[in-house]
Amino acid sequence: MIVSDRHSHHIPVMLGEVLRYLDPKPGEIIIDGTFGAGGYSSAILARGAKVIGIDRDPDAIAAGAGLQKQADNQLLLLKGRFSKLDQLAESAGFSSVDGVVLDVGVSSMQLDQQQRGFSFRNDGPLDMRMEQSGPTAADLVNMCERANLTRIIGILGEERRASQVSRAIVERRAKTPFSQTTDLANVVAQAVGKNRNDRIHPATRTFQALRIFLNSELEELASALLAAERILKPGGRIVVVSFHSLEDRVVKRFFADRAAGGAGSRHLPQPDDVLPSFSPIERGVVKPGSDEVDSNPRARSAKLRVAVRTDTPPQNVNFSVFGLADFSGVTEISRKDET
Repeated sequence: MIVSDRHSHHIPVMLGEVLRYLDPKPGEIIIDGTFGAGGYSSAILARGAKVIGIDRDPDAIAAGAGLQKQADNQLLLLKGRFSKLDQLAESAGFSSVDGVVLDVGVSSMQLDQQQRGFSFRNDGPLDMRMEQSGPTAADLVNMCERANLTRIIGILGEERRASQVSRAIVERRAKTPFSQTTDLANVVAQAVGKNRNDRIHPATRTFQALRIFLNSELEELASALLAAERILKPGGRIVVVSFHSLEDRVVKRFFADRAAGGAGSRHLPQPDDVLPSFSPIERGVVKPGSDEVDSNPRARSAKLRVAVRTDTPPQNVNFSVFGLADFSGVTEISRKDET
């Protein structure tokens, strides 16, 4: 990360593998859909390619001004969601690109800023908003119905004790609303209990679930993959680095579907004349080497998947491919303190 001295300690995960598979060349145009602290973008620029850096976090865009100045018109920064990366690039005059890279999830920069409320390592406001607008995590835990909290925590956090966690949250908020990260973490930890075989804090899965739901992260990822399909040139590469099973499953299902010609659900009639729109470069997932895991703990759970665009037109949008849970009926403001 060379955006600034303030962010120099951030190490981009699997940078060597990203560059190997993305293979940026002078004159090519690459979309970095998760600009963050600029680690991937810096390395891509060093290879001579032009970068369109996209981030929904206004802090990331502001912090990238220094790198943009150094890049001498080779870096274009755009604030927005990577689910609309094709529209954002087209609005800037680029109808097709040579590559797309996505580093999915919360960035190290966001985790390290305690005022953003993504982490309970240091106490801070219970926020978790990537765009710094809209409802906060405090709004969610203080106002969401218990049944919906249970679904969110159980599905998006893969928390086996989701019912106990939601009960503890509802009982506590009836007395005093939540406002701080460590306060919520302590309540969740008491509800979950400590498993000696578990290497993570008992509240980690609940925090993950709230963050993913609040920022629509899985839906955004699914839409970003579809957007990449629309804007990549034939032969263009897409590289996705994810950090937990829910994200990786979305990417895996998309690549498998597109490599099979957009077959979609096995319960629906299959098209006979649709060709693959992506071809896998690696058949399985690529994981970081042991040296990187030792030097950069964040890389421990990283998984990389990569594919190359064929000349087949984009397939029809079919979100059933991704197998996402339906949270459309969940509203943060419809509170029922039922225990």
